[in-house]
Amino acid sequence: MALLKDHPEIEVLTLTDLNITEEPEETESTFMGNAQLKAKWAAEKSGMISLADDSGLEIDALDKEPGVMSARYLGKDTPYTIKNQIILDRLEKVSDRSARFVSVVAIASPQSSVSLISNTDIICCEGIMEGSIAYHPEGSNGFGYDPIFIPQGFNETYAQMSTETKNKVSHRGQAFRKVVIVLTQGEKP
Repeated sequence: MALLKDHPEIEVLTLTDLNITEEPEETESTFMGNAQLKAKWAAEKSGMISLADDSGLEIDALDKEPGVMSARYLGKDTPYTIKNQIILDRLEKVSDRSARFVSVVAIASPQSSVSLISNTDIICCEGIMEGSIAYHPEGSNGFGYDPIFIPQGFNETYAQMSTETKNKVSHRGQAFRKVVIVLTQGEKP
């Protein structure tokens, strides 16, 4: 995982690496709830300390849509080019284009584990990047809603940024920097 590459002391294994093919259904109504659900599920399935992220885009003029449904907004299989265009169409006559990306990374231990995380704790680390929605898609680096999101303090979309720059400023980058502190220093955010 690119966000943890500078920390060789943290070994990252994916569910695929562990031959775990199923995934839990995201049934919670908040980013934190879904991240906790997925981390706890992964910890129990793997028997290891597990991280899970839930992230999404909140657009103020759309009552914070797509929000927690970001990946499933307009249907899970709908391409993001279509999702992005529908958002832009809905905002066509809207002057307040404020939005934010939110990421919550949950860290959970399996019930039988003794670690820096107690068996009942799930530690959550949050990152938020305020910004606005562009008037048209720009850039080809990135994924999802990146071509329409301009982070605060920048004049380009996430999709126009290098991966390195995006990781330094993004919501997910903020959350994972907090995760590193928890995992390497045992400090809760």
